[in-house]
Amino acid sequence: MQKLLALALPVTAGLLVSCSSPNVEPVANTVDLFNGRDLSNWKAVLAKPDTQKEDVFSVHDGVIVCRGEPLGFIETEQTFTNFKLTVEWRWAPGTKPGNSGVFLRINGDRKPLPRCIECQLKSGDAGDVYGFHGMKIDGDAARRVEKKGHELGGDFVGVKKRLPNENPPGQWNRYDLVLNGGKLSISVNGVSVNEAVDCETVAGPIGLQSEGGVVHFRRVRLTPLP
Repeated sequence: MQKLLALALPVTAGLLVSCSSPNVEPVANTVDLFNGRDLSNWKAVLAKPDTQKEDVFSVHDGVIVCRGEPLGFIETEQTFTNFKLTVEWRWAPGTKPGNSGVFLRINGDRKPLPRCIECQLKSGDAGDVYGFHGMKIDGDAARRVEKKGHELGGDFVGVKKRLPNENPPGQWNRYDLVLNGGKLSISVNGVSVNEAVDCETVAGPIGLQSEGGVVHFRRVRLTPLP
């Protein structure tokens, strides 16, 4: 998400990686962070404190439905440092695509847009990556962006994707994210689209963002790495 660069949420779970993954072996079995039934193992951080998690994030027919308002995110109760993560998402069929994101290594104070690494889901921008509130990342100088004092994201650095590979709005997409030490590899629908290096190494939850537009998630799967 760019526009709001808003909420994040810690999550932990298993994932199946695709291309461009580091040559490392998992140290534990793959885990489904979303059990397909409910969000009992997720916590919400929302811009409106009087809003309940269920008002924004709900489960219908095995799919997480995020209403997109208010800003915020859900995060896993567990924390993770090095992992392979798969997330499948789509914009609600028949609606205007919007903005969202997947948060990694969430840490620090819980704000609508927390200190974390965000893999962008904004329609047309999937594959971009940001480090908010001074969270360290780096990448190809030709695709690197930097901003100081952003209202929601503080001081942040981003690395734009090399190429787009999203499906048309309404169709399912797949993120394959491999975060190992300082390196993050990002694939969209099986194609490597971006990398970040010198990522700050700290344990944190996985998060799914609410930032405008109804977005669906149906798989959040994580495999820990050494």
